[in-house]
Amino acid sequence: MEQRPGAGARARYWFDTTLARGTSALVGWLVLVCLAVVVPASAALVWTSGHAPATLSGKVAAIWHLTGETMRLGGTTGSPARVALSVLLALVALVYVSTLVGLITTGLTERLIALRRGRSKLLERGHVVVLGWSEQVFTVVGELVAAGANQRRSAVALLADRDKTAMEESLQSKVGPTGRTRLICRSGPSADPAVLALTSPATADSVIVLPPDASRSDADVVKALLALRATGRGGDVTVPVVAAVRDSGYLLAARLAAGSRGVVLESDTVTARLIAQAARRPGLSLVHRDLLDFAGDEFYPAAHPSLAGREFGEGLLSYGNASAVGLIRGGVPWLNPPARTVLEPDDQLLVIAADDDTAELADCAPLVDERSVAGPRPPDTRPERLLVLGWNRRAPLVLREWGRNAPPGSVADVVADEDEATVRAACDGGDSGDSGGDGGDWTCVALRGDTTRPETLAGLDLGSYDSVIVLGQEPRAGEPPEEPDTRTLVTLLVLRHLERRTGRELPVVTELTDDGNRPLAPLGPGADVIISGKLIGLLMAQISQNHHLAAVFDELFSAGGTQLHLRSAADYVVTGHETSFATVVAAARDRGECAIGYRSRAEARRAPGYGLRLNPPKADRRRWSEGDEVVVVAGEGRRGAVRSGGLPLPRRTPRG
Repeated sequence: MEQRPGAGARARYWFDTTLARGTSALVGWLVLVCLAVVVPASAALVWTSGHAPATLSGKVAAIWHLTGETMRLGGTTGSPARVALSVLLALVALVYVSTLVGLITTGLTERLIALRRGRSKLLERGHVVVLGWSEQVFTVVGELVAAGANQRRSAVALLADRDKTAMEESLQSKVGPTGRTRLICRSGPSADPAVLALTSPATADSVIVLPPDASRSDADVVKALLALRATGRGGDVTVPVVAAVRDSGYLLAARLAAGSRGVVLESDTVTARLIAQAARRPGLSLVHRDLLDFAGDEFYPAAHPSLAGREFGEGLLSYGNASAVGLIRGGVPWLNPPARTVLEPDDQLLVIAADDDTAELADCAPLVDERSVAGPRPPDTRPERLLVLGWNRRAPLVLREWGRNAPPGSVADVVADEDEATVRAACDGGDSGDSGGDGGDWTCVALRGDTTRPETLAGLDLGSYDSVIVLGQEPRAGEPPEEPDTRTLVTLLVLRHLERRTGRELPVVTELTDDGNRPLAPLGPGADVIISGKLIGLLMAQISQNHHLAAVFDELFSAGGTQLHLRSAADYVVTGHETSFATVVAAARDRGECAIGYRSRAEARRAPGYGLRLNPPKADRRRWSEGDEVVVVAGEGRRGAVRSGGLPLPRRTPRG
């Protein structure tokens, strides 16, 4: 038999039913509850008072007076009409005050919500505007904060179609304290000119457009650049812009939209090029990172008229605390010119130094020990064997860039859990000989397999490969964004186990998406890690703060011409002997190169530098070992080669 609800349950149900009737029921219950408390309390005060009226009617009037004062109902005594008018006036006053308070509260709440949504306009000048949200945002903002550390006040305005509070919390967690730099977040689509105008781009020093993490990211970059044009005067971009696209098919459209003051990078191409270069010399990414972040030495133009009439080769040994890498003629950089190039009176030297005013002249020629200069060694032209583990959208670009400099007869084996037709199409591009440069006569072999499975890697002859590239797969539908890095770490763990078992350490280049996973990667001393997106973020931040260096980076990261290289120290100096870095610079000069630093194999595992030292003093002496490497700027520098997006360098006032 069903049990009937108790009295308490029925009372709660009746109470809930009355509340559901709306505002009138709520007001009625509020009045009843207040009266139930105030009237008995007023009666107790009147009856216990020493000056209470003697008559009952007088006591009732006193109770009404106290109740009216407490509930702001007037409390007037007298005839019923007089009492009713008093209550009416009190109710009107109560409604007026309540409405006024409600309006003020609503207005303040709406304003606070608007501020939290990031929809108010900035009134800043000289700030940096960052448009979009991607894997590069934390790197870019962190570098901009570092660049503004020595400024009295600087500001970074970030506009993305995300929640403002969520953006601020993410940046605070990843970037940390911003010091003197104010970080201002605004929420909304960057492709909307009205929303974009909130960041005051016309008064900014520069604008950075990040590629969003979405399938139509490049199209969104072009739309953001067009919106930027719409906010400018005359329908053109009036502020220096740095943008990045992934697909080269959007490059022309992005450059047209960015205008004459814009620099547009091909992020996937640059990343693939760095991976391919590091495959031959792991550790090269450390050189790029050191040169691009604001914590280390950077590129600066140096004007010293006293060097006019001397050869560029002499200029390489004319600085004790700076490394010359080229010259600036007519405002245009010329990297690694021939050593016998005569410096003209208006030329500037392009140097790597700690700051723009620290490059000081010093004759370092006496520091050169000619007896320690190594003799020429025959170039290694034997075919190479490359193993690529994994596949993503950059894999075809990596193979193409690696094939540019692959000796004839080289082989690239690709092992990936990917559709064989997709891999084979990229491999056929290598076999056809269309890879450009001196390469093209190389073979690509596609192998199907899961690179996280030990049996897949154990079935390979790892000892036969000269280098290994581990690529992170693209996240599949429904997978968390950190899944590619997780698979890459598992692959590295198995690969490291097989290395120990075979007794041979391979040069391994690994691509990760999250810099936080770098300490987790099980790597050997000959390994390198490239954080896809981080170097692009560093490059974008560097150009935004030093827009005149766009042509320099354009040359360094191009497919041909002058590039950064890591080469064996034995090619320059006699190993096993102590000699100065000036001797290394002189030896590199004789080879048509500019030496800018070295990497010690003995310290290759020690963070944070991993043995790398850029721009050491020419007087520094050390004992060079067979495993040490020298960082050089090498290749045929192209005089005046400023491609689309590059800008001439500004003139500086000569010193000394």
